[in-house]
Amino acid sequence: MALLLVQHGKSLPKDKDPAKGLSEEGISEVERIAGIAKKYGVNVHRIMHSGKKRALQTAEIFAEALKPDEGIQEIEGIKPLDDVDVFADKIEISDNLMLVGHLPFMERLTSYLITGSIEKPVFKFQNGGILCMDKDLDKGWLIKWALMPDIG
Repeated sequence: MALLLVQHGKSLPKDKDPAKGLSEEGISEVERIAGIAKKYGVNVHRIMHSGKKRALQTAEIFAEALKPDEGIQEIEGIKPLDDVDVFADKIEISDNLMLVGHLPFMERLTSYLITGSIEKPVFKFQNGGILCMDKDLDKGWLIKWALMPDIG
């Protein structure tokens, strides 16, 4: 089963929105990526987010497009500076799970799952993009595919 990691869409500056909700550009990019994911037939059982406004809004846009069976839920442990190894040890995937969170957590989680260290970057996230990982019983975690707003 797949683990889909998403960095929230581009957000407003704190002086325009203290909760840093999504900007118009962020909404547009997430809607575009969610639409492409839907066209590709990406199947998500559940979407979990950090609880921050920008992550919730991003999760809602993906949920609208992908229609996860179990909807969206807030989860502890995926805020920007949360402890990656504590969270990683609790990951149990029986169905496709999407996590919507923040940097540097998402990049550190990816590195930790693949290399066992948060110090060895293996993937550069983009706001609103999706990184799909899969767990191979023999090889551990692998990057399966990515869908990003910008390819240049």
